[in-house]
Amino acid sequence: MITILLLIFCRLDFHKYGNFVDNIRLYVRGGCGGMGLPRLGGQGGNGGDVWVMAKNGVTLKQIKDKHPDKRFTAAVGSNSSIHALRGSKGEDALIFSQTGICVTTDDGRIIGELNNEGDRLLVARGGHGGSLHSGFLPSKGQTRQIRLDLKLIADVGLVGFPNAGKSSLLTALSHAKPKIASYPFTTLRPEIGKITYDDHRQVSVADLPGLIEGAHVNKGMGHKFLKHVERTKQIMFVVDICGFQLASTTPVRSAFETVLLLTKELELYKEELLSKPSILVINKMDLPEAEDKLRELQEQLENQQESGRHLPDDVKPRSPVHFTNIVPVSASTGFGLSVLKSFIRQSLEEQDVIQTESQRSERLLKLRRQISSPSLPSWGNPHLV
Repeated sequence: MITILLLIFCRLDFHKYGNFVDNIRLYVRGGCGGMGLPRLGGQGGNGGDVWVMAKNGVTLKQIKDKHPDKRFTAAVGSNSSIHALRGSKGEDALIFSQTGICVTTDDGRIIGELNNEGDRLLVARGGHGGSLHSGFLPSKGQTRQIRLDLKLIADVGLVGFPNAGKSSLLTALSHAKPKIASYPFTTLRPEIGKITYDDHRQVSVADLPGLIEGAHVNKGMGHKFLKHVERTKQIMFVVDICGFQLASTTPVRSAFETVLLLTKELELYKEELLSKPSILVINKMDLPEAEDKLRELQEQLENQQESGRHLPDDVKPRSPVHFTNIVPVSASTGFGLSVLKSFIRQSLEEQDVIQTESQRSERLLKLRRQISSPSLPSWGNPHLV
């Protein structure tokens, strides 16, 4: 029965989030160069280039709908003629895309990223116009397959196993309305909500597709999930105080084991993710015996090495887990949510201060390197005689 329900809800959820596209594959080709003019030594114009440019208000879904063939070709360079010995360059092809995009080749090599409006990347060069060196014959433009990959940019990313209550928490914190189920059900598409404070400051929170054990080796939605975590400023671990069990055939994980497993999955995928500031949210505090379980979890987190001694090595992260805050909440009753909102904002503001200071220091260091001391002529330097 559960399997049937899962299939039904999966279809419904896919339909609801069908408009969300997080990656797209495109064919791009630079324009061919123009013909040269042998009898007068004229040079043909170069072919146009293909660029990807970041523009606010554009989505990958719009690119897919507007260009169903997903092919972009720049214009051909003009031929040399007696009226214009040097042919003009072909018109460039411009692909407008949203910000927060990583552009890669088909084999995974990173071409670059588009993080701010106006950023642009050259993805296919035009061919050279015909000239004396090429026997006045033009060359073809560059042809390649590229991928535009969206890594969600949000202030906070919710990380948790299915049924941890991430969707309910997002609904309680913001105005988002993700699919919510009472059994182990994993979000199929990212959902973003906004926390609005009294002074109108907004913080974006992303409910990312549910993580499962083995995600680092691309089980389940594996890499699709983990790539989104990379583009959040901070991570919010969401754990069910009563633990987690995906199915009757899988082991029951306590809240403490769940915390370790979540951390281990991130560590195995990309250890740098654990350097992000993290908040641990203990959800479902309205359930029976939640207080006793919370005290037990706090003791285990304070003595992680001793508490995890009996666990297999593939469950335990290499280093102890540290959180900026540990917040018990109940998404269904609202308990602890105001405290959580305060901690989220405080943590982000502290991070902004640190990053601003770091960037200032980097700029000063770069400026000092650019300012070189004036060189003295050898006859004026007593050490160079």
